[in-house]
Parts: sequence; structure tokens; C-alpha cells
Amino acid sequence: MLEAIDLECQRGDRLLFTGLSFRAEPGTCLHIAGANGAGKTSLQRILCGLLQPTAGEVRWKGEPIRKLREEYWQALAYVGHLNGVKDDLSAEENVFFAAGLAGRAGTRDEARAALGEVGLKGFEDLHARKLSQGQKRRVALARLFLAQGAPLWILDEPFSALDVRGVSRLAELIGAHQGRGGIVVLTTHQDAPLPTKVQRLDLGGHSMVLEGSEAMSQ
Repeated sequence: MLEAIDLECQRGDRLLFTGLSFRAEPGTCLHIAGANGAGKTSLQRILCGLLQPTAGEVRWKGEPIRKLREEYWQALAYVGHLNGVKDDLSAEENVFFAAGLAGRAGTRDEARAALGEVGLKGFEDLHARKLSQGQKRRVALARLFLAQGAPLWILDEPFSALDVRGVSRLAELIGAHQGRGGIVVLTTHQDAPLPTKVQRLDLGGHSMVLEGSEAMSQ
């Protein structure tokens, strides 16, 4: 279970949010919503342990993530605003080596298959410097196909730059991860086919509802 306890985030002189608490149980897809500048990306970085909150803490399985450190990062697959793609590596090498650095087993054939799933079949051996920004985004997302054993996925605008087939395939992957008891935390501005029941956290009013069902918490 992922928990946020009384989180506060201040960037410079601006208070983005304060007193923010929620929890995501196994099998949850949590959609973080809010206007531009509401703190969606900052919240995701706090949940990943990449940014320290001004106040409050994040817990994984009841333990503060600052104490778990490597154990928590092993449980986490993160695709952030920046793609983290190395220009000197091919698309296949980026996916394969990223899985290895995250401590996840994967073969080169699996890396190539993952690239095919995001619409990059035929681009596997091309160096990333020759790819468009949209194609680099797809390389970053292809890592999820080798991270299905990680129980927690945190995704910042994962559907951007994908074509219709790519959006549909990624939505299926998210739904399958949720069905296995995984947790997905994402932001998206697109009308993507998310799983039927999605917890929506609106940073504007700090409200949290289960879409398609009853309200969860306020």
C-alpha cells in the first residue's frame, strides 16, 4: 500500500499543496488531476523519493520510503516528464540496459518486443539521437513491458506522443497491472481509456473520488 501523510510542497515562494493525505491500495489506478501548476509532477516526484516534501511523509507498506530507499526503488517503475533516454545507445539498448540498472531481468528479444508494442518496430537498432522526441517518449514507455514485476508504477503523462494503437496497448498494460494487484499513479490530460474504476485525486480541491462509484475521501 502507498500512503501520503499530510504532505506539503512549497516551491520557492509558492505553496502548491498542504495537508494532502491519501492511500492507494493494491489494484488501484490513481489519477492525479489538476490545472497546470497545481503540483502534479512535484507530487509524483515526492512519491518517487526524488523530491523531499516541505512537510509530511510517504509510506510504502507502512514504512517511510526515506528509510526503505533501495528496497522501495526496486518496487517502483517511474516514467517521468524527462525520458531518461541516452542518445549514444540504440533504442533496444536503452530499454535493455534500463531494465538491468533497475535490477529487472530481461532479454534483448524482450526489449525489441517491447519497442514493437509502442510502435517502434524497425527502429530497434537506431541510435536514440536520431529519434524524434515522440519516439524517445515511446522508448521510455517501452521499459514498462519489462517492469511488470514492479508493484508500483508512477507515470507522468504516459499517453503523450502515442498513436491510437499505442494508447490502447498502454491502457491494456495498465489495466493488466492493476488486475494483478499492482498500483498505478499517473497524470494525463488526454482522454485515454483508463480502467473502469479509477481513483481521481484533484489537487485543486484535494478531493478524492472513485470514478464510476461512490466518493472515497475528502
